[in-house]
Amino acid sequence: MLVDTHIHLDAAEFDADRAAVMAAARAAGVTRFVVPAVEVANFDRVAALAAAHADIVHAFGIHPLYVGGARREDLDILQERLAHGLAVAVGEIGLDFFAPDFDRVTQELYFVEQLKLARRFGLPVILHVRRAVDDILKHLRRIEVPGGIAHAFNGSRQQADAFIALGFRLGFGGAMTFDGSRRIRSLAASLPIDAIVLETDAPDIPPAWAQGGRNEPADLRRFAEVLAGLRGVSAAEIAEATGRNACAVFPALAPG
Repeated sequence: MLVDTHIHLDAAEFDADRAAVMAAARAAGVTRFVVPAVEVANFDRVAALAAAHADIVHAFGIHPLYVGGARREDLDILQERLAHGLAVAVGEIGLDFFAPDFDRVTQELYFVEQLKLARRFGLPVILHVRRAVDDILKHLRRIEVPGGIAHAFNGSRQQADAFIALGFRLGFGGAMTFDGSRRIRSLAASLPIDAIVLETDAPDIPPAWAQGGRNEPADLRRFAEVLAGLRGVSAAEIAEATGRNACAVFPALAPG
Protein backbone atom coordinates (compact mmCIF):
# COMPACT_ATOMS: atom_id res chain seq x y z
CA MET A 1 0.00 0.00 0.00
CA LEU A 2 1.79 3.10 -1.25
CA VAL A 3 0.46 6.23 0.45
CA ASP A 4 1.51 9.75 -0.51
CA THR A 5 1.15 11.39 2.90
CA HIS A 6 1.78 14.92 1.60
CA ILE A 7 0.79 16.17 -1.84
CA HIS A 8 -0.68 19.47 -3.01
CA LEU A 9 -2.92 18.11 -5.75
CA ASP A 10 -4.93 21.32 -5.71
CA ALA A 11 -1.89 23.36 -6.84
CA ALA A 12 -2.14 25.40 -10.03
CA GLU A 13 0.75 23.41 -11.49
CA PHE A 14 -1.68 20.50 -11.90
CA ASP A 15 -4.58 22.45 -13.40
CA ALA A 16 -3.76 21.44 -16.98
CA ASP A 17 -3.39 17.69 -16.39
CA ARG A 18 -4.55 16.80 -12.88
CA ALA A 19 -6.58 13.77 -14.01
CA ALA A 20 -3.64 12.37 -15.97
CA VAL A 21 -1.26 12.95 -13.07
CA MET A 22 -3.53 11.07 -10.69
CA ALA A 23 -4.06 8.25 -13.19
CA ALA A 24 -0.29 7.85 -13.59
CA ALA A 25 0.15 7.71 -9.82
CA ARG A 26 -2.54 5.09 -9.45
CA ALA A 27 -0.97 3.07 -12.26
CA ALA A 28 2.32 3.24 -10.34
CA GLY A 29 0.61 1.71 -7.32
CA VAL A 30 -0.17 4.77 -5.20
CA THR A 31 -3.41 3.91 -3.41
CA ARG A 32 -4.02 6.93 -1.15
CA PHE A 33 -3.25 10.66 -1.22
CA VAL A 34 -3.25 13.11 1.71
CA VAL A 35 -3.83 16.69 0.53
CA PRO A 36 -3.20 19.41 3.13
CA ALA A 37 -4.44 22.97 2.77
CA VAL A 38 -2.11 25.94 3.24
CA GLU A 39 -4.57 28.82 3.72
CA VAL A 40 -8.28 29.46 4.04
CA ALA A 41 -8.43 30.36 0.35
CA ASN A 42 -7.75 26.75 -0.68
CA PHE A 43 -9.91 24.98 1.91
CA ASP A 44 -12.70 24.51 -0.63
CA ARG A 45 -10.35 23.13 -3.30
CA VAL A 46 -8.82 20.44 -1.11
CA ALA A 47 -12.24 19.51 0.29
CA ALA A 48 -13.66 19.21 -3.24
CA LEU A 49 -10.83 16.90 -4.31
CA ALA A 50 -11.47 14.63 -1.35
CA ALA A 51 -15.21 14.63 -2.01
CA ALA A 52 -14.67 13.69 -5.65
CA HIS A 53 -12.11 10.90 -5.17
CA ALA A 54 -12.38 8.00 -2.73
CA ASP A 55 -8.59 7.64 -2.53
CA ILE A 56 -8.00 11.26 -1.41
CA VAL A 57 -8.27 12.61 2.14
CA HIS A 58 -7.66 16.18 3.17
CA ALA A 59 -6.44 18.36 6.02
CA PHE A 60 -7.14 21.98 6.90
CA GLY A 61 -4.48 24.37 8.18
CA ILE A 62 -2.67 27.67 7.73
CA HIS A 63 0.93 27.23 6.57
CA PRO A 64 3.61 29.35 8.28
CA LEU A 65 4.52 31.02 4.98
CA TYR A 66 0.90 32.13 4.55
CA VAL A 67 0.27 33.61 7.98
CA GLY A 68 1.33 37.06 6.80
CA GLY A 69 -1.81 37.25 4.69
CA ALA A 70 -4.07 35.58 7.23
CA ARG A 71 -6.59 37.23 9.54
CA ARG A 72 -7.42 36.19 13.08
CA GLU A 73 -10.91 35.31 11.79
CA ASP A 74 -9.26 32.61 9.67
CA LEU A 75 -8.75 30.63 12.85
CA ASP A 76 -12.51 30.76 13.43
CA ILE A 77 -13.08 29.50 9.89
CA LEU A 78 -10.59 26.71 10.49
CA GLN A 79 -12.37 25.73 13.69
CA GLU A 80 -15.70 25.60 11.85
CA ARG A 81 -14.26 23.38 9.11
CA LEU A 82 -12.66 21.01 11.62
CA ALA A 83 -15.96 20.74 13.47
CA HIS A 84 -17.51 19.16 10.34
CA GLY A 85 -15.42 16.06 11.06
CA LEU A 86 -14.26 15.43 7.48
CA ALA A 87 -10.61 16.53 7.73
CA VAL A 88 -8.13 13.86 8.83
CA ALA A 89 -5.63 16.32 10.32
CA VAL A 90 -4.75 19.92 11.02
CA GLY A 91 -2.20 20.90 8.42
CA GLU A 92 -0.10 22.06 6.87
CA ILE A 93 0.99 24.02 9.94
CA GLY A 94 4.27 24.74 11.67
CA LEU A 95 7.18 27.16 11.60
CA ASP A 96 9.60 28.25 8.88
CA PHE A 97 12.64 30.21 10.02
CA PHE A 98 14.44 29.79 6.68
CA ALA A 99 12.39 32.14 4.53
CA PRO A 100 13.73 35.72 4.35
CA ASP A 101 12.10 38.30 6.61
CA PHE A 102 10.09 35.69 8.51
CA ASP A 103 7.85 36.94 11.30
CA ARG A 104 8.52 34.65 14.25
CA VAL A 105 5.86 36.16 16.48
CA THR A 106 3.05 35.78 13.95
CA GLN A 107 4.15 32.31 12.91
CA GLU A 108 4.22 31.11 16.50
CA LEU A 109 0.85 32.69 17.26
CA TYR A 110 -0.87 30.80 14.44
CA PHE A 111 1.04 27.60 15.16
CA VAL A 112 0.06 27.59 18.82
CA GLU A 113 -3.59 28.34 18.09
CA GLN A 114 -3.74 25.56 15.51
CA LEU A 115 -2.14 23.09 17.91
CA LYS A 116 -4.86 23.97 20.40
CA LEU A 117 -7.49 23.23 17.75
CA ALA A 118 -5.84 19.88 16.97
CA ARG A 119 -5.91 19.04 20.67
CA ARG A 120 -9.53 20.13 20.96
CA PHE A 121 -10.70 18.01 18.02
CA GLY A 122 -8.39 15.07 18.71
CA LEU A 123 -6.66 15.36 15.34
CA PRO A 124 -3.05 14.69 14.31
CA VAL A 125 -1.04 17.50 12.76
CA ILE A 126 0.94 17.75 9.53
CA LEU A 127 4.01 19.81 10.35
CA HIS A 128 6.21 22.12 8.28
CA VAL A 129 9.47 22.20 10.24
CA ARG A 130 12.06 24.08 8.15
CA ARG A 131 14.91 25.45 10.29
CA ALA A 132 12.61 25.44 13.32
CA VAL A 133 12.64 21.90 14.70
CA ASP A 134 13.59 22.71 18.29
CA ASP A 135 11.01 25.48 18.53
CA ILE A 136 8.32 23.17 17.17
CA LEU A 137 9.25 20.46 19.65
CA LYS A 138 9.05 23.01 22.47
CA HIS A 139 5.46 23.83 21.56
CA LEU A 140 4.50 20.17 21.06
CA ARG A 141 5.71 19.32 24.57
CA ARG A 142 3.50 22.07 25.95
CA ILE A 143 0.42 21.44 23.80
CA GLU A 144 -0.10 17.71 23.43
CA VAL A 145 -1.71 16.53 20.19
CA PRO A 146 -2.44 13.01 18.87
CA GLY A 147 0.81 12.77 16.93
CA GLY A 148 1.10 13.40 13.22
CA ILE A 149 3.84 13.77 10.63
CA ALA A 150 6.95 15.95 10.57
CA HIS A 151 6.89 16.63 6.84
CA ALA A 152 10.15 16.78 4.83
CA PHE A 153 12.18 16.02 7.92
CA ASN A 154 15.78 17.22 7.79
CA GLY A 155 16.80 17.42 11.43
CA SER A 156 19.26 15.49 13.57
CA ARG A 157 18.87 11.96 14.91
CA GLN A 158 18.28 13.41 18.37
CA GLN A 159 15.47 15.61 17.02
CA ALA A 160 14.03 12.66 15.11
CA ASP A 161 13.97 10.60 18.30
CA ALA A 162 12.21 13.48 20.09
CA PHE A 163 9.45 13.52 17.47
CA ILE A 164 9.10 9.75 17.66
CA ALA A 165 8.81 9.91 21.45
CA LEU A 166 5.89 12.33 21.00
CA GLY A 167 4.10 9.87 18.70
CA PHE A 168 5.09 11.37 15.35
CA ARG A 169 6.18 9.81 12.08
CA LEU A 170 8.76 11.46 9.82
CA GLY A 171 8.15 12.15 6.13
CA PHE A 172 10.76 11.30 3.50
CA GLY A 173 10.55 12.06 -0.20
CA GLY A 174 12.41 13.76 -3.02
CA ALA A 175 15.34 15.06 -0.97
CA MET A 176 16.19 11.47 -0.03
CA THR A 177 16.94 10.66 -3.69
CA PHE A 178 20.03 12.90 -3.87
CA ASP A 179 23.37 11.24 -3.14
CA GLY A 180 24.53 14.46 -1.49
CA SER A 181 21.69 14.43 1.05
CA ARG A 182 23.80 12.42 3.45
CA ARG A 183 22.02 13.24 6.69
CA ILE A 184 18.56 12.58 5.25
CA ARG A 185 19.69 9.33 3.65
CA SER A 186 21.37 8.22 6.87
CA LEU A 187 18.20 8.86 8.84
CA ALA A 188 16.08 7.09 6.24
CA ALA A 189 18.39 4.09 6.47
CA SER A 190 18.64 3.90 10.25
CA LEU A 191 15.43 5.15 11.87
CA PRO A 192 12.94 2.53 13.04
CA ILE A 193 10.82 1.64 10.03
CA ASP A 194 7.70 2.22 12.14
CA ALA A 195 8.65 5.92 12.26
CA ILE A 196 8.81 6.53 8.49
CA VAL A 197 6.18 7.56 5.96
CA LEU A 198 6.61 8.41 2.29
CA GLU A 199 5.56 11.67 0.65
CA THR A 200 6.15 13.66 -2.52
CA ASP A 201 5.12 17.24 -1.60
CA ALA A 202 4.30 17.44 -5.32
CA PRO A 203 4.62 19.65 -7.23
CA ASP A 204 7.48 20.75 -4.94
CA ILE A 205 10.77 19.06 -3.92
CA PRO A 206 11.41 17.23 -7.21
CA PRO A 207 13.69 14.18 -6.99
CA ALA A 208 17.20 13.85 -8.37
CA TRP A 209 15.93 12.61 -11.74
CA ALA A 210 13.62 15.60 -12.23
CA GLN A 211 15.70 18.58 -11.08
CA GLY A 212 14.17 21.81 -12.28
CA GLY A 213 10.94 20.05 -13.15
CA ARG A 214 7.69 19.22 -11.44
CA ASN A 215 7.45 16.57 -8.76
CA GLU A 216 4.86 13.91 -9.60
CA PRO A 217 2.91 11.60 -7.27
CA ALA A 218 3.82 8.66 -9.53
CA ASP A 219 7.40 9.16 -8.30
CA LEU A 220 6.36 7.74 -4.94
CA ARG A 221 7.07 4.21 -6.19
CA ARG A 222 10.65 5.19 -7.00
CA PHE A 223 10.95 6.85 -3.59
CA ALA A 224 9.98 3.52 -2.05
CA GLU A 225 12.65 1.81 -4.14
CA VAL A 226 15.28 4.33 -3.02
CA LEU A 227 14.32 3.80 0.61
CA ALA A 228 14.40 0.04 0.11
CA GLY A 229 17.92 0.30 -1.29
CA LEU A 230 19.08 2.40 1.65
CA ARG A 231 17.67 -0.12 4.13
CA GLY A 232 18.58 -3.31 2.26
CA VAL A 233 15.02 -4.61 2.01
CA SER A 234 12.48 -5.04 -0.78
CA ALA A 235 10.35 -2.22 -2.13
CA ALA A 236 7.28 -4.32 -1.27
CA GLU A 237 8.35 -4.36 2.39
CA ILE A 238 8.76 -0.59 2.33
CA ALA A 239 5.35 -0.06 0.74
CA GLU A 240 3.69 -2.31 3.30
CA ALA A 241 5.44 -0.75 6.30
CA THR A 242 5.07 2.89 5.29
CA GLY A 243 1.46 2.32 4.26
CA ARG A 244 0.76 0.79 7.65
CA ASN A 245 2.41 3.76 9.33
CA ALA A 246 0.33 6.21 7.33
CA CYS A 247 -2.87 4.43 8.34
CA ALA A 248 -1.78 4.59 11.97
CA VAL A 249 -1.55 8.39 11.67
CA PHE A 250 -4.69 8.74 9.54
CA PRO A 251 -7.09 5.84 10.27
CA ALA A 252 -9.39 7.04 7.46
CA LEU A 253 -6.80 5.77 4.97
CA ALA A 254 -7.23 2.15 6.00
CA PRO A 255 -8.88 -0.08 3.38
CA GLY A 256 -12.50 -0.96 4.00
